[in-house]
Amino acid sequence: MFFYLSVELDIESHGIPLVLIWTTCHYDYDPANDNLIPCKEAGLRFETGDILQIVNQDDVNWWQARHVEGGSAGLIPSQMLEEKRKAFVKRDVELAPTGNLCTGVGGKKKKKIMYVTTKNAEFDRHEILLYEEVAKVPPFKRKTLILIGAQGVGRRRLKNKLLLRDPLLFGTTIPYTSRKPKKEDRESRMYAFTSRSKMEADIKSGRYLEHGEYDGNLYGIKMDSIHEVVEAGRICILDANPQSLKVLRTSEFLPYVVFLQSPDFEVLKAMNHSAVEAAVLTKTLTDEELQRTCDESTKMQAAFGHYFDLSIINDNLDETYRTAKAALETVSKNPQWVPVTWVF
Repeated sequence: MFFYLSVELDIESHGIPLVLIWTTCHYDYDPANDNLIPCKEAGLRFETGDILQIVNQDDVNWWQARHVEGGSAGLIPSQMLEEKRKAFVKRDVELAPTGNLCTGVGGKKKKKIMYVTTKNAEFDRHEILLYEEVAKVPPFKRKTLILIGAQGVGRRRLKNKLLLRDPLLFGTTIPYTSRKPKKEDRESRMYAFTSRSKMEADIKSGRYLEHGEYDGNLYGIKMDSIHEVVEAGRICILDANPQSLKVLRTSEFLPYVVFLQSPDFEVLKAMNHSAVEAAVLTKTLTDEELQRTCDESTKMQAAFGHYFDLSIINDNLDETYRTAKAALETVSKNPQWVPVTWVF
């Protein structure tokens, strides 16, 4: 959960450039439920997706902001305060002395560094991302579609459906492997074959997005294979490990990230039985496996939700397909907020 921050230039009446900061909120905040805010009446309530303008960041704990649609400015938690709350949620949060924040909300606008800490590695381990600078850009086509979800939630089925129905719009990579090709491999083109020494050298030089070993053989997705799909004019679909988003979420790949959320246990169980009866799947999952999918989905959303552009409860594959396809079409036709690193 975090804010997207956008920095734009405005001009004051005397002609001096002034930096304005806008935020898109990625969590809900209600000052009435915040026991740390010095004055609940001065707080600004917002919900996920709301756009705010930051008007003052002078206080170490409380920033002043207003909704982009207008209205009075109010207090919202600062980055440092939210870092403390999320990193040390089981500890008492100690606040630095606070000024008179309940009166005179507003004031001079200034740009400040959004994320400076000597504990970057610690925050990274805990996936605490609160604020990210972004810019609003004209419509553009995303290069990659990243499908994220727990095992058994239907990522591969959605990927195959997109590829089969829209072969001119979507493409995907062929995984590399160090194992020896079998007779059926020559016709299926399911893998690209290479030597183990070559794979190990390329892995060491960072040329693989993901890699692993199974039954004594290496498998992996090569970065170059993603570029080949994009250069052919198609959106490259990847059903990736969420850890890969730290590599993929850059201007090099311009991803649109879709999280396939597990439905409730009983719905997931019924879907699995239906898929087996229709010969779409070959295995009936046990209750333990189904519950593991539900639990993993919840944990994944909590840990990586700040990366997701769209979350879909995958309880109907056709509807999920239509929703994902429509979302991609929408972002390609409308201005978008993107990380500022994609622009500069």
